[in-house]
Amino acid sequence: MEVWYLWLQLILLFMVLKLNPLPDISPKLFWDTDVSSINWELNAPYVIERVLSRGAWKDFKNLLSFYGKTRLKNEVQQLRYLDQRSLAFCSVYFNVPIEKFRCYTFKQSNQPHWNY
Repeated sequence: MEVWYLWLQLILLFMVLKLNPLPDISPKLFWDTDVSSINWELNAPYVIERVLSRGAWKDFKNLLSFYGKTRLKNEVQQLRYLDQRSLAFCSVYFNVPIEKFRCYTFKQSNQPHWNY
């Protein structure tokens, strides 16, 4: 009985991986990390920030198909840091006011002494 249960779990795992394969993102974006060791679900904020800041359009589309638009929108709104270009893009793409992003409010509350 246990053997059949293990086989069933194994088949279900393969079905899940087939339905939701790993994203096809350029490994050069993760030059400082071993790509095979990235947990794409657990480290979603890290992956999303890296792709938005340094990735190409193809990487963004692959990220969008992997996480889905709703989850990507929610994750982006909770990021602590995004550069101005990526922040403006996300605001327009997801149709969310820039004030709703955590990185924007965090930046506004921590003004630098001098603006270089």
